[in-house]
Amino acid sequence: MARSRQSLCLFLLLGLSWFGAAFAHAADLTVKAGDTDIGVQVRPAKGNLIFIWQINEAGPQTSDEQLMQQLAAQGVETWQLDLLDTYFLPNTASNMDRVPAQAFAAVLQAAAKTGKHIVVATSGRGVIPVLRGVRQWQLAHPDNTQLLGTILLSPKLFVKTPAPGQRGKLMPIVRATNQTIVLLQPNKSPWYWKLNQSLAGLRQGGSNIYLWILPSVRDRFYFRPDANAREQQAANRLETKLYEATQLLVQQGGHARRAVARLPSAPQTPANTQGHVLAAYQGNPTPPPLRLPDLQGRMLDLADFKGRVVLVNFWATWCPPCVHEMPSMQRLADYFHAKPFSILGVNMAQDAATVSRFIRQRVHVKFPIVLDKDGKALKAWHVFAFPTSYVLDKHGHIRYALFGGIEWDTPAVKHKLAALLAE
Repeated sequence: MARSRQSLCLFLLLGLSWFGAAFAHAADLTVKAGDTDIGVQVRPAKGNLIFIWQINEAGPQTSDEQLMQQLAAQGVETWQLDLLDTYFLPNTASNMDRVPAQAFAAVLQAAAKTGKHIVVATSGRGVIPVLRGVRQWQLAHPDNTQLLGTILLSPKLFVKTPAPGQRGKLMPIVRATNQTIVLLQPNKSPWYWKLNQSLAGLRQGGSNIYLWILPSVRDRFYFRPDANAREQQAANRLETKLYEATQLLVQQGGHARRAVARLPSAPQTPANTQGHVLAAYQGNPTPPPLRLPDLQGRMLDLADFKGRVVLVNFWATWCPPCVHEMPSMQRLADYFHAKPFSILGVNMAQDAATVSRFIRQRVHVKFPIVLDKDGKALKAWHVFAFPTSYVLDKHGHIRYALFGGIEWDTPAVKHKLAALLAE
């Protein structure tokens, strides 16, 4: 009996020792950036690498802490910081623009003083203060080779979501970035369809990029409250992905990368970029061609809808606002059933079986759905967010547009459509 107790105590002691080594509490580090104190959570490790993780605009998540613990257990020292919290800014994407470049540059300099190699990483809109800070640090230390590169998880590189039909504009820092970048991009994301523009902008400054597509997951998959089974599995594997990306950067080795000396000027954006409002369309009223197969394989052509008011809705089954608004679209179709009014749903890159099952089991809409399997229609129509909708008059001209989901059977929407029908 005594020997059993001793064995049990030894087992518990070894287990607690391992747990403590793998998940040691983070130490607090304060970094000065001008008059501002930046709090950094440090999880020490024996290796010669520091992994700096800037929390994104959603604020700290349990998953952030878990990722840092797991990387530290792999021998990678992790530094975690939340610059929105440092500057007492609310957790919104737009506030990331207000974080000064010197903030992340100061943290990078503190890491460089350790003599270790450095990898920086972030997701979402956190990319803006990170890229700005890295550039400022590179300008001050043009010959330093400690920074191995940057890992960007589903980065939001554009100024803002533009008005429907308008081409998105990259943040100036994108074209002024010169780094080795591993870009992890979920394919169920609006940003997936903007990769060509994003990659071209990053390469303009001299960056070389390794693109890793994450299949079957949405943005923020690793902390979404509505994450599905595939997203939960991907979240469980994210630490492995980050570690593999880190090792790739280690294998490439450190190189002195000189940042672009002059930051491009900020692009001007249209004043009317507000979503969730059915607003008068400001772009070219002549729509691009739209000829796609429906769920039964029959070709539907928007040109055949002349003489009718048409609501063209770009959507996907994995987009919550799309799903939410579809029943109200069917109610709108029912309301105008005796009028020359049609709704045409354009599904984004999903197969007919998936969409048919979704329509049958979830939303029960009766209006036609066509399949944009390769995203060509999405690109031609400059769809930048899901859902995006366009309303065409009887002559086939775009009169109204919006991005984001709304209730389509409200009096205000019915009034606007009734006016078009009366023309």
